[in-house]
Amino acid sequence: MRSRLPFLLITPLLLAGCGAIPSARAPDRPQAASARQPAAVSRPEARKCVTQLGQTGSRFAALPDKFYGAGCSTLNSVKLDGVGGDTAQFSVTNLGVVACPLANTFAGWARYGVDRAARQILGSPLARIETMGSYSCRNVAGTGRMSAHSRAEAIDVAGFVLADGRRISVLGNWNASAEEREFLRTIHQSACKRFGTVLGPEYNAAHRDHFHLEYGGGSFCR
Repeated sequence: MRSRLPFLLITPLLLAGCGAIPSARAPDRPQAASARQPAAVSRPEARKCVTQLGQTGSRFAALPDKFYGAGCSTLNSVKLDGVGGDTAQFSVTNLGVVACPLANTFAGWARYGVDRAARQILGSPLARIETMGSYSCRNVAGTGRMSAHSRAEAIDVAGFVLADGRRISVLGNWNASAEEREFLRTIHQSACKRFGTVLGPEYNAAHRDHFHLEYGGGSFCR
């Protein structure tokens, strides 16, 4: 398995966005986990991660490790369908396979960052987070470096649906009403405290319609 480069060596110019260059050897779609517990979950670090994710009130299924070639893989991963909030569970759409450590970080951000901000700023709890997916075997745009998406270690978030029916999208509401602007900027800053890399509309045009949330030990927020 190809080792990850240290985060500090990845300059902002290489974080060109999620409109990335597809790999020439694109893999088949990841298959669903079997009814039995995947062998990967027998590893101590995987068991610990799955246990922690279960404690968040999330709805998910652990998946087996897979290698797709071209440097792409999904290891210690889950299929995440819902995340627990303070008072209720809300759904996550179009996510697919996501690395378990990223799923845990995402669950914390969704509950403590997004749901609470929605109630405090917009006056309604969160009902759904809409994503553009996680795993995709590809390079960072304009480079030969593998994207975090090629390891299912990044999620692209496009919008949020509130319990009162309102839909707040990154594309449509980043510069909309004062409350909507405050909400989106608040949760963007909240994400920057949890994820290694966070890219949004003010980074470049490729991110005008979503937040790129990437697991890692760095601290790059735009």
